[in-house]
Amino acid sequence: MSHPDDPSRHSAGFSAGFLAATAFFTRLPVDPRPAGIWRLADSAWAFPLIGAGIGAAAAFALLLAQLIGLASWPAALLSVLAGVALTGALHEDGLADTADGFCGGRDREEKFAILRDSRQGTYGVLALVLSVLLRAAALAGIGDVIHAGLALIAAHAASRAALPAAMRGLTPARPDGLGAAAGTPQARGAIAAALIGAAIALAALGPARGAVALCLTGAVVFAMAELARRQIGGYTGDVLGAFQQVGEIMMLLAASAR
Repeated sequence: MSHPDDPSRHSAGFSAGFLAATAFFTRLPVDPRPAGIWRLADSAWAFPLIGAGIGAAAAFALLLAQLIGLASWPAALLSVLAGVALTGALHEDGLADTADGFCGGRDREEKFAILRDSRQGTYGVLALVLSVLLRAAALAGIGDVIHAGLALIAAHAASRAALPAAMRGLTPARPDGLGAAAGTPQARGAIAAALIGAAIALAALGPARGAVALCLTGAVVFAMAELARRQIGGYTGDVLGAFQQVGEIMMLLAASAR
């Protein structure tokens, strides 16, 4: 039996957490079974690291698009779509369902029914279009491929770093579903995620612009959390996806500001 302070035990826990987060957030062929019964909330510290990897992949797609001679807008759109493909549109689906539920439901039960419905309504489609266009517009506005690539890494990392704090600040809105199954992150996991996400954003965007972007993103995610509390009494998996999307959008918009 291994001792609690055995380095191999901590290494196994680190690997399990990273594998679980990678398997959840991406469509990479990662086998999550070594993680056993590891809950997603136990991997909270890894959220911004997985996000930074997704942002780096999107940045690489942006670089390739510009190297073959595409203009800023088409290259930016392809970069955004590369991130969507890598995640399987996980967060975009949550944004669309949340927009449909919050805007289309008349009461709490109707909002839940809409959130469970896999079909997309008018509000969901509009939210998806706005999300893609705003992100692409921000990247095209930055212009320089290096700065735009760094902004992508910062945005993907910081927007996922905010999720553990939201999961601790709110409660699952219903006892079943992804939100409840994910569990509640420990305080140290949420703090680690926030610190890692902030460090990545500050390094990528610079101290001044990074700090402004983080403050704006934190304020917008907090406002979304309060909206979710009023609308359905907490969060679901879809609502967490919406938090990520608004966080990513705000980070990119702040990075593109003159």
